[in-house]
Amino acid sequence: MTPSSRTPRSSGRRLLNLLVFVAVLALGGIALVPVYHWAHPGKSGSAKTSAAAPAAERAKATATPVVPTASRAAAPKADGLIFDDFSYSGGSDPSLAAHGWQVRTDPGGPGINSTWKAGGVSFPKVASAQGGHAMQLQLTSDGTASGTRQSELRSAEPLFQDGTYAARVYFTDGPAVGRNGDHFVEAFYAISPPKDGAPYSELDYEYLPNGGWGSKRPELDTTSWRTSKQGDRVYHPSYARLHGWHTVMVTSQSGKVSYYLDGAKVFSSSAPYALHGPVGVAFSTWMIDLPFAGQRTWNMQVNWFYYQAGKVQAPGAVDQAVKGYYADSTHFVDTLAGH
Repeated sequence: MTPSSRTPRSSGRRLLNLLVFVAVLALGGIALVPVYHWAHPGKSGSAKTSAAAPAAERAKATATPVVPTASRAAAPKADGLIFDDFSYSGGSDPSLAAHGWQVRTDPGGPGINSTWKAGGVSFPKVASAQGGHAMQLQLTSDGTASGTRQSELRSAEPLFQDGTYAARVYFTDGPAVGRNGDHFVEAFYAISPPKDGAPYSELDYEYLPNGGWGSKRPELDTTSWRTSKQGDRVYHPSYARLHGWHTVMVTSQSGKVSYYLDGAKVFSSSAPYALHGPVGVAFSTWMIDLPFAGQRTWNMQVNWFYYQAGKVQAPGAVDQAVKGYYADSTHFVDTLAGH
């Protein structure tokens, strides 16, 4: 063959070889993609995905592990402690009894005798309360003894002695329904069980928005009793309107009792007006008397209760502890047994 006849055929062969080579490279590249992804994890996808993946991995490596609420609530707490934010469905919730509380229905005073009813204790949503809910103690009356319903929640056993007692309470200056003017009492107190011959103790917070017992001014009485006999006590009246949320606190140690309102000390008492033995605690709403006829409804609310056995704590320390429980969604703590 002449060179002129060979040239076109050589060019065609070179072109064919080039196309085969390109095809082989392309097929080889496709085959290597999975191998590359396996060897370089996190580098696949768009530029946005590539940037996000390392950040997510760093977040996983540095983030604090999330502990389920149930585990946090069950975590060990300080010895000799009770905390309750009153997360219950109602007065008949079995958790109330399981946590050491009882709704009062038995006869007796104070207030209008034998008018304690279970229906006044509830646990509604309250926007202004820590955690968004609270216990509510409702009193209703038509101005007669038979038409009056007082409310009280109390501890079933006298579990408390020296230490720090605190509660966040909503004191109201007027009824939710009806005419104002009642000698209405909103109370938080610690009291000895009724046993003949046993040492007696009683430590009271009583807010009277319309006064009472001869007083016509709004008044908060902080009172330490030596015995249950009328007048056998020392007390301090504070004359101010307290409508709204307040933290009330009592400390008892070595025969000295101190009362605090929103972190400020308002009164102290010492022996013989101190704790002489175990006491229970209670929250209650009741009437001193019935000065007029007509239907009315009063509501007192309690956000939480806190007790630390054997230690006098500063108000700020109690506030910090309570904030911690709310932050952890811890509704109830009881490490008092055996303390």
